Amino acid sequence: MTLEILTPDKKVYEGEVTSVTVPGVQGSFEVLNNHAPIISTLEDGQVIIRNGKETESFLIKGGVVEVLDNKIMVLAEGVEL
Repeated sequence: MTLEILTPDKKVYEGEVTSVTVPGVQGSFEVLNNHAPIISTLEDGQVIIRNGKETESFLIKGGVVEVLDNKIMVLAEGVEL
């Protein structure tokens, strides 16, 4: 799967991932390969990116996530690296 994390200013992340956990408004949820299409609003919180055994995370300031055809797009209002 591919993941993009975008803010109004720049592209923060782009790459292949195994799974992504995002802070949904009604609780965090994980997106895996072949996930059903979804659009969800996001709260302030941690986006956890896993690629094999590697883990990386970003703190976002709210936003929206869209999952479609193994492409995950996180549109965040802001990101703290």
